[in-house]
Amino acid sequence: MDLRYDLLLNPLVIICSLLLIIVPFTLFKINQYLHKYGDPPWKQPKKPD
Repeated sequence: MDLRYDLLLNPLVIICSLLLIIVPFTLFKINQYLHKYGDPPWKQPKKPD
């Protein structure tokens, strides 16, 4: 049990765990932003009248 606890407190493990969440979320948001302003008109969602 002590070995697992030491492994979880390793700074490299903590940094990589945070990056595991931050990097995909950031790429998802960038992709949404690019699609919002870069999609051609026929790919834009229909706006209700």
